[in-house]
Amino acid sequence: MTIRLNRRTALGLGTVATAGTVLGAAAPAAAAPEVAEPAPATPQQAARRVAGSYALQTARAGGNWQAYVSVADPAGAPVVAVSDEADRRIEAYSVNKVAVAVAVLDKVDRGLLTLDQRVEVTAAIVVPGGDGMFSLDGAYPSFVTLGHVLANLLTVSDDTAVRLCGLVCPAAELNEILRGKGFPNTQVQPVANPNRFFLGTSTPRETHDLLRALVAGTLLSPAGTAFVLRLLRAPVAYTDGVRRVMSSAERARVATKAGWYADARHEAGVIFDTAGAPVLTYALFADGQAEADDYGATHPAVEARARMGRRFLAAVDRLTGTGLTHRPTAQRPSNGG
Repeated sequence: MTIRLNRRTALGLGTVATAGTVLGAAAPAAAAPEVAEPAPATPQQAARRVAGSYALQTARAGGNWQAYVSVADPAGAPVVAVSDEADRRIEAYSVNKVAVAVAVLDKVDRGLLTLDQRVEVTAAIVVPGGDGMFSLDGAYPSFVTLGHVLANLLTVSDDTAVRLCGLVCPAAELNEILRGKGFPNTQVQPVANPNRFFLGTSTPRETHDLLRALVAGTLLSPAGTAFVLRLLRAPVAYTDGVRRVMSSAERARVATKAGWYADARHEAGVIFDTAGAPVLTYALFADGQAEADDYGATHPAVEARARMGRRFLAAVDRLTGTGLTHRPTAQRPSNGG
């Protein structure tokens, strides 16, 4: 059985009353309860719960949304919970940093690069005022390992890390690697300098499928797969969206990557069951909401993803994932010493 529901289907004519009815709530959408019901016992029930939450929260936030979300089903193919303009090719912004990391690590797997090799951080390569750590250093040149570059790329979403990846994996080669892995729409945008690029495009379905292939172990070696997931699940990785209203243990069950630029606020990732098997995969792309200059947790689309994240986790909490298990790495605060 496959549940297919997009926001327009769920909302009918787009009225608030219809949005409330989707969740079985008599109250208007703005006041509808979020997690009062018992946890679903089947993937189909979970998919309906996820679809209802998506419909409600995207209606609240407004703007434009494109998404693809599925729930794992041990009996067969994943149950599609949300398919909302899933094949529309859009600017993916920093969500595509996962694809960039996959291409770089593919070269590591083939022995062309190593994580401990050093790259030079020059003043000229630093993105002035960019997100991340490298623009805060204030002391160049310096040298870091490729592993350090990727850690900054996928946790704090460092902009200069993109340029550093381009030093070892130029745009044309990066796109060729992604096409070879079956992702023709997930492509960076080359510029005049062959070692630099804009982060380019993807579709909700391709981003979803790339993440599913990653956790299935078919994109990278076991070591490369573990490296990416350790970064995306780290406590210092993105927590303003899907992972916001979760305990530290619950956050460790979610591997996520957000992307933000202009009025766009995107996020894609995987929720794991308590044993570490992937149970829900999401790709959520949004733009056109209010507060375009707010890059924090109070942006309408980011708040919507935070509510969806809590709801998605609750929807699959009784379910068993499928495929390889990926237990989180224990990370605890230190007091120095």
